[in-house]
Amino acid sequence: MGSVEQIRGRYQDGKRAGSAAAPQGARQPRHRFLREQFASLEREHDDLRRAMYEAAQVQRGLCGPRRLQTGSYEFASEIFPVRHLSGDFISVLQIEGDLVFAIGDIAGKGLMAAMWFTQVMGMIRRQMSVLGDPAAALCSVNRELLLTGFKVPLTTLFAGRINLESGDLTYCNAGHPPALLLRENDEVEELRAGGPVLGAISGASFANGSARLCPGSTLLAYSDGITECRNESGIEFGATRLLSTVRAFSGCKPSHMLFSVLGAIETFMGRQRREDDVALVVLHRVGSCKTD
Repeated sequence: MGSVEQIRGRYQDGKRAGSAAAPQGARQPRHRFLREQFASLEREHDDLRRAMYEAAQVQRGLCGPRRLQTGSYEFASEIFPVRHLSGDFISVLQIEGDLVFAIGDIAGKGLMAAMWFTQVMGMIRRQMSVLGDPAAALCSVNRELLLTGFKVPLTTLFAGRINLESGDLTYCNAGHPPALLLRENDEVEELRAGGPVLGAISGASFANGSARLCPGSTLLAYSDGITECRNESGIEFGATRLLSTVRAFSGCKPSHMLFSVLGAIETFMGRQRREDDVALVVLHRVGSCKTD
């Protein structure tokens, strides 16, 4: 049938041609047919946009709460798809009193990546709930992906489990950009321990890393859509600018830091359009390590 723009063009071309060459009576049936065709296509277009919007809302709902406060911990997260649907995802839940979260990036964009969104998130939540251990859970997810029998997209993932009493963090990084742990004294630790991307290597091994969120510490995890976004000169935002931005807003509430980072990216890009999905998690433990 063609796009809305194509139908509109045919209608206008037909109208002009008909006015010049055909009597009024002969033009009416063709004009009526094109009007009906155009109206039908616009209805289909509106229905598709509505369905995509509803699917995007389901994705956001599946990611869990975007704002969470539990004890002395404050959590904020957002996903921003470059198209209607996202291949980046975030999951947050509590297991046996611990805070468990994951941030991931499914290769590709748009509908193809979004179709794997629910599948991969379901695997992660299920395996974290059953096994509890990030490395064991990612190992199981990797095996499950490779056994699907489909050509699965590569998926990077950072998963962490935090003991809310002690602040001890157990994490596993499967080929994802390293999360940043910013301490109250501005010291930064990159959380890299883990294994390869998911869905790539059969029998891959994954190892846990550990860290501690003492009071005043902030953890920031992100997808590569942030560091790899470019400005009009083709320069990437990069990890160094991200770290500078995070340090500039150290001590702010997670939601403030989150949108400050996003604002810095938009300012850096100028009029350049974003080319990849973006996901961002900020977790802050309130207080001061001096009183811990």
